[in-house]
Amino acid sequence: MQMQVIARGYLAFDLTGKNTALGAVMLAFGVPQLLLGLWGGVLADRLPKRNVLLVCQVVIALNSAWLAVMIQMDRIEFWMLIVAGFIQGAGFAFIGPARQAFIGDLVGRDRVGNAVVLQQLSMNSTRVIGPSIAGAMIGIAFIGVAGVYILTTVGFVLATVTMVRLPRGNPKPREDKVSPFADLKDGLRYVKSRPSIALLILTSFAVIMIGFPYQSFLPSIAKDVYGVDGGGLGLLQSFGAIGAVVATLIVATFAQHKSAWAAQPLIAIAFGGSLICLGLAPNFWTGLIVMVAVGGLASGFQGVNNSLTMSSTDGPYQGRVQSISMLGWSLFGLMALPIGMVADAIGIQQTIIGLGAIVMASVAVLQLFGRRPAVIRDRTVRVSAHEAREAGAPAGGQ
Repeated sequence: MQMQVIARGYLAFDLTGKNTALGAVMLAFGVPQLLLGLWGGVLADRLPKRNVLLVCQVVIALNSAWLAVMIQMDRIEFWMLIVAGFIQGAGFAFIGPARQAFIGDLVGRDRVGNAVVLQQLSMNSTRVIGPSIAGAMIGIAFIGVAGVYILTTVGFVLATVTMVRLPRGNPKPREDKVSPFADLKDGLRYVKSRPSIALLILTSFAVIMIGFPYQSFLPSIAKDVYGVDGGGLGLLQSFGAIGAVVATLIVATFAQHKSAWAAQPLIAIAFGGSLICLGLAPNFWTGLIVMVAVGGLASGFQGVNNSLTMSSTDGPYQGRVQSISMLGWSLFGLMALPIGMVADAIGIQQTIIGLGAIVMASVAVLQLFGRRPAVIRDRTVRVSAHEAREAGAPAGGQ
């Protein structure tokens, strides 16, 4: 997947030469996640999670194979990237909640925070080598983008095969049968009744929606600002991933400690500052150094935020809460297009600086107005739940 991110961005920019095109590809990825993401959480809490993952992984593998054939036959067109992005976004709308909720099933609630960080480490490790391999392959004439897509298709197939060995991940049996729509409303009501979880999700929205689109425009930064080819683009991605791996290891030391609550907004604000530094970086070598900080802070925030969200959520609601949290990735896709238009109008470096400043301001405002009410109301929820258990009544709004 990390290799394909590089190949897709490089191909989109090569076909059009516009930042708007990079944003359009991400928009196609984000729209289905926005439309289907909440239902992905409902299915994760109602169906065997392994089966959901297997079906969606097969769809993504076929989607990758189709593009590989079109590129190899030299019949690729920009609209095909849009269609493929939409299909992949639909697949990840169901994969994301199922995968995250599955972690809780496999390791139990006491270890879920460290398990989330371990998964984050796995993903970031692939980001270290994947982009560099993709960039190098793109630069080799007889391999090129087509070879990258062929190899990534094989990777998706192998991932599907290994999932067969997982347990089914069946949902816990329920006494009362309810409709999927009732499950959806219950999940939204659950988040609303726990303001600390809601604050975590809103902070994630601000950082991912506004700050994370920088990833979509690295091809533009590499080519137009630094004057490097696919290999240079791969290095930018890989240096960011190195920072991400280091940050994930650090986060693992306090992911389930109470200090994580204070660290989360500070890391988010620092990430915004690193984007400003990226926009100000005058050359490729400075950009590589800054990318270590950008990647590390982005991953550190994501790891702490995911860990706190999952460890604060009751088991039966994991899929739905994760689907709400992952709406930030769909908003990321939706924001990429207008951000690309702004970048074409004022310049990519100025745009990245603006994104960093908005991230810092948004997180500061959320923490200022959201933290104290969240703590007070969550204490009320916990007291009410305790009193309900003492009285023998069901808790948690059920």
